[in-house]
This record gives sequence, structure tokens and C-alpha cells, in this order.
Amino acid sequence: MVRLWLVIVVAAVAFTVFALIDCATMPRSRVRSLRKGIWILLVLVLPVVGGVLWFLLGRTPARGQRGGGGGGAGYRGPEDDPDFLGGHDASRAAER
Repeated sequence: MVRLWLVIVVAAVAFTVFALIDCATMPRSRVRSLRKGIWILLVLVLPVVGGVLWFLLGRTPARGQRGGGGGGAGYRGPEDDPDFLGGHDASRAAER
């Protein structure tokens, strides 16, 4: 029984620290509902509940990353990036 409580406490502390770091490093433009300082205080005062509230209500989802739709730029592999190809022109390669 002691091991179970120890695992629960360690998981709660890890989750709270993760939520606190995520909240503190999040740009202001992606914080919603409350100001960032209030979210940090909320995560500290209500350890697990504050972290859950932060992830559900406080941060906006990133646009242009993995997942569905969204017209954001996102990540492009080097073969899709014209800057990486160095202006390589397919017609010049065909002439050789």
C-alpha cells in the first residue's frame, strides 16, 4: 500500500512540475482565459487540478503541427524545402 501511495505522489509531483514548466515557458500569445502569472499560481496552489485546468483551459493548441487539417506551415522535410535544394532546377538536371 505504501508503494502505491509513493507512486501516486511521484506521478502527481512529476505532472505538476511538467505543467508548471509548460505554463512558464508558453508564449503569451498561446495563453488563454487568465494571465500567465495567475496560471502559474493556480498550478502551484492546486497541484494536480491546476495542471489539468492548465492543459484543458489555459493553453491553446499549436497550429501547423501534427494532426489534422490546419493550413499552417508546419514541418517540411529537406526534400520538400526549396531552400535546402539550393534552387535546383529539374530542367537543368535533365539537360546533363
